[in-house]
Parts: sequence; C-alpha cells; structure tokens
Amino acid sequence: VQLVESGGGLVQPGGSLRLSCAASGFTFSRYTMSWYRQAPGKEREFVAISPSGGGTTNYADSVKGRFTISRDNAKNTVYLQMNSLKPEDTAVYYCKQYGRWGEPNYWGPGTQVTVSS
Repeated sequence: VQLVESGGGLVQPGGSLRLSCAASGFTFSRYTMSWYRQAPGKEREFVAISPSGGGTTNYADSVKGRFTISRDNAKNTVYLQMNSLKPEDTAVYYCKQYGRWGEPNYWGPGTQVTVSS
C-alpha cells in the first residue's frame, strides 16, 4: 500500500487549495478513505471521510461547508477541496486508508498547508 499526498502550499486567508492523495497497491474502490490533519503542538484530528461504495461523506464540524472530499476510483485518488481557508486550517494534512477485516490502516507522509497573509 502506498499513499502520496500533494497539493499543499502557502495560501492567503480566504483562499482555496485542492489536495490529492494518489493510492496504489490495493483495490482503491473497496476501501474507505479519509483526510486528517495535525497542527503544530496538537493531536492529529479527523477532517473528512469518503466511504467505499459511494456512502455518505462526513466532515469535522470545523470544516463543514468549506471543505469537500471526493474520490475518483478510476484514478485511485481521493481529493480534498478546501475553500475559505483560515489560519487555523494550517496543518500537515494526511490521507488515511481504513483497513478491512482486520487489516492495518495506512497513512501517507502528509502535505503541509499554511494559511497566512
């Protein structure tokens, strides 16, 4: 299993970014995928989830209405569209694959998002 995030960077408050997580080594469409983030000095926290099989997405309250998770099973990629970014969204963003039937979970190495003027 390999997960590689991209699309992070420096953006001004109110701006937008789209993160991508390219997956390989497993049948992507069968797995639930999610995004987490970790700000300096804080615990890693849940951001958004995209269930396998087209289930309902879900979001942390702090990003609802601003972030959108989506997936392209043909490209083995999950995305996080982030709009109306705030300084408090500054963090390293991680992609996570949820293991099935006792399999381990897998994480990508992360991509840095910095929201600052």
